Amino acid sequence: MNHHDAPDLIVIGGGLAGCEAAWQAAERGLKVHLYEMRPDIPTGAHTGGALAEVVCSNSLGSNSPDHAAGLLKAELRQLGSLLMRIADETAVPAGTALAVDRDAFSAQVTQTIAQHPNIELIRQEMPEIPGSPVIVASGPLTSSRLSQSIQQLTGQAHLYFFDAIAPIVTNDSINMDIAYRASRHGGEGDEGDYINCPMTKDEYDVFVDALLTAERITLKEFELELVGGVRAGEHEFFEGCLPVEVLARRGRKSLAYGPLRPIGLKDPRTGRGTYAVVQLRQDNLAGSLYNLVGFQTNLTYPEQRRVLRMIPGLETAEFARYGQMHRNTFIFSPALLRPTLQFHNRDDLFFAGQITGVEGYVGNFASGLLAGWNAARVYHGQPPVTLPQETMLGALVHYITHASPADFQPMKANFGILPPMAFGPRGRRGRRERGQLFAQRALEALEMFLKDND
Repeated sequence: MNHHDAPDLIVIGGGLAGCEAAWQAAERGLKVHLYEMRPDIPTGAHTGGALAEVVCSNSLGSNSPDHAAGLLKAELRQLGSLLMRIADETAVPAGTALAVDRDAFSAQVTQTIAQHPNIELIRQEMPEIPGSPVIVASGPLTSSRLSQSIQQLTGQAHLYFFDAIAPIVTNDSINMDIAYRASRHGGEGDEGDYINCPMTKDEYDVFVDALLTAERITLKEFELELVGGVRAGEHEFFEGCLPVEVLARRGRKSLAYGPLRPIGLKDPRTGRGTYAVVQLRQDNLAGSLYNLVGFQTNLTYPEQRRVLRMIPGLETAEFARYGQMHRNTFIFSPALLRPTLQFHNRDDLFFAGQITGVEGYVGNFASGLLAGWNAARVYHGQPPVTLPQETMLGALVHYITHASPADFQPMKANFGILPPMAFGPRGRRGRRERGQLFAQRALEALEMFLKDND
């Protein structure tokens, strides 16, 4: 296939959703042109030109099917997701969570896409939505020209929020005389996959004071020129990804009860619990890099170096990547998309990934899978599928296409969006048992659905 042959489908965006969508459609016989503007046109958050770059944390969340994120992964394995398979193949130790070596993951996705006989990877910006069959998976950092094209099509301004990513330090620069290994909350089930930096109350107070007075990066003008002319206030941060300095402003103890809560952890030097603890999670297969869990930040780089080195055990930390913030763009899906991920008034236009308001890496894989599958069905003259709401993917897509306009916010997989279940007398079952029942119902519903929709 070459540039001059008209493709059966165009996919805009070589991120997680776009790669999954392109592969699903190509596997179903469609000739696909996949457009990716990087590395020629960089974004505020990506580091290079690899496809499916994992930008924020390297954790894909829980792998246990009795957790919502684990159930979504189980569904994707059943649905034959490419990115789910590659994530499993490039996993690094993270206890009961699934975390990936981000470079190995992206490299393997890039190679698989580039070698697919039905996919042509085109390294240039797609500045507008074409009139032919297309999946828009341009992500939260959609280029300004394409954003304008989407805005013209939708007839309304985008929603948006600011998102933040956490710093990464080198393993050999962590002072293990102070820091220690343990599982996520001191529980069983892994070999101490997290490095823990304990804090006394005095150390915590000094650290919070430093955070509150540290200099922050001024958001770039392009990030502030939003369609409605609204300048970015703190209320526009996504609640699930708040910068630590914003969290610290909500009250002196907010970090100790949030990302720094020391549940179940004991300092081996004293044998006692600590007031707060900063946790670091392995970021690559070699184990040479660790990211600070929950430490998204918008402090300037010199201030990050100064303030984060006040954390006990990180006095001489070397930073492989500093935290940063970027604008995330997403459309108002409840008014614009059907549960098939088709645009409300155009059958051959699909949206997938974070631009739809699906949050979380695995949610992005999942929406890309559904869009690619349905684009192929429409091309072959078959009706597109709507997944059962009992499944996590079905519930997620139902949520983003039916949420109340008053409070539409990006949504991660969670059991709260599934149809309720009767749990016996007054629902008195533990959280884990309820999760198992939700998961069992979901996987059975998906199995039945796949039998009916081969």
